[in-house]
Amino acid sequence: MAIKHILVPVDFSVPSLRALDYAIDFAQPLGAELIVVFVVEPIYSITPGDLYAPSSELSYLMQEQRQQGKEQLAQLEARLQKRHKKLRTVLGDGLAYQAIVDAAKKLKVDLIVMATHGRTGLSHLFMGSVAEKVVRTAVCPVLTIRVPEGRKGRRSKPARS
Repeated sequence: MAIKHILVPVDFSVPSLRALDYAIDFAQPLGAELIVVFVVEPIYSITPGDLYAPSSELSYLMQEQRQQGKEQLAQLEARLQKRHKKLRTVLGDGLAYQAIVDAAKKLKVDLIVMATHGRTGLSHLFMGSVAEKVVRTAVCPVLTIRVPEGRKGRRSKPARS
């Protein structure tokens, strides 16, 4: 199986940027294209009449989140172009895991490389795991990268150029 297209979801956290570093190192000898995706998730609010309904007052926040995502992706792409020429970015919308899986199908990627934040217990129960849902629903292989416990809070050299 030839790996020509690798999808790398990022949320700009230290673990996701470390997974991106790993994906770059993995892709270079293969000559594979990297597709970096950031997903803008819907913002929900609880209102008395409509639990978890999208709120029209939050549309400005969604636009702001999209704009910031575009800017951060552009900065990341500019920083990484010297390190890996075959790189492009994609801004997605929707539930993170679903947007990642849909992008992988649409773009016909051969591999997804993504970070796992390693949540357990109540945090995992309430927030779920995007990585776990991607692993369960993706049509291509998924390589998950877990940042060692002691390094999660440090920002040492992620997505170096």
